[in-house]
Amino acid sequence: MKVALLGPVAWRTPPRAYGPWEVVVSLLAEGLVARGVDVTLFATLDSQTSAKLDGVSPVPYAENPDLDGRVWEAMHASYCLERSGEFDIVHNHLDWLPLAMSRLCRAPMLTTIHGFGDRRILPAYQRSTSAFVSISDADRAPELSYLATVHHGIDTSAWPYEPDPGDALVAFGRIHPDKATADAIKIAQRVGRRLIIGGPVQDEAYYAERVAPHVDGDQITYLGNVGGPDRARLLGQAAALLHPLGFDEPFGLSVVAAMACNTPVVGYRRGALPETVSDGVTGYLVDNVDGAVAALPRAVALDRARVAAVTRERFSADRMISGYLAVYERMLSAREK
Repeated sequence: MKVALLGPVAWRTPPRAYGPWEVVVSLLAEGLVARGVDVTLFATLDSQTSAKLDGVSPVPYAENPDLDGRVWEAMHASYCLERSGEFDIVHNHLDWLPLAMSRLCRAPMLTTIHGFGDRRILPAYQRSTSAFVSISDADRAPELSYLATVHHGIDTSAWPYEPDPGDALVAFGRIHPDKATADAIKIAQRVGRRLIIGGPVQDEAYYAERVAPHVDGDQITYLGNVGGPDRARLLGQAAALLHPLGFDEPFGLSVVAAMACNTPVVGYRRGALPETVSDGVTGYLVDNVDGAVAALPRAVALDRARVAAVTRERFSADRMISGYLAVYERMLSAREK
């Protein structure tokens, strides 16, 4: 089987810090190669992979202000489709743009829908020739048909079990109203615990008005865009991960990573969280700041070894690879008929 993985080019694959789509594409590429699949990864040319690497973007556009993301994504997608006749499947992880070109693809296209940032992009999905996989049942659009739901997996070796956590809370993710960072601050202030925030600022006005005034380096600390082993330590050493939400999140990799380290989650009952957090086992699902304040004492008292064990079983990268291979085989079998 020859598979083209069309990855994003906002960040390197795997990313140095933030970059959830790039994390998933990297794990998928490495897992498929380990199982003997012939994989070509289309990503930034500074990416690191055991697959064959190809592409046109020398570096991530999110790290270089001289690069226009719209231009480089278009060139990146069109270059992959130029080569599409060399593959059995083109697996798109680049959102809607390749779907607008899908009739030019000379191999069956599969698109993992990592979430709809704006429902105005839906016509590109509806008019495409691609098959679709959702990353959670909660994120399925009723207008589309899906071959499967494949939950994201994680490299459990990158998220070591932490037996001796601290007493601080952590909020991890982009600083944006979607992630309700300001709610996490309120929760921490009301329970009297320190809060450590990690992630890139994606809404400067929101950060300046709702977050920065509370950052004092004592009770509220902002570390910036944390990645690699530092991120694992941050999540693993937390008393709990706060995951309030201002939108219906499609999945939530930081939630699964924290739980794999043994850290329980207190999050809002929105989007995919009911699929990722086992309520009362790996964390607690609540509806607002008041609910989070009430749930925190119960969350920090959970059996942390069980939090890690349940999560590692449910969300391993190996399980994700098997899910995608089953979808590939289904598509190829249908084509042969």
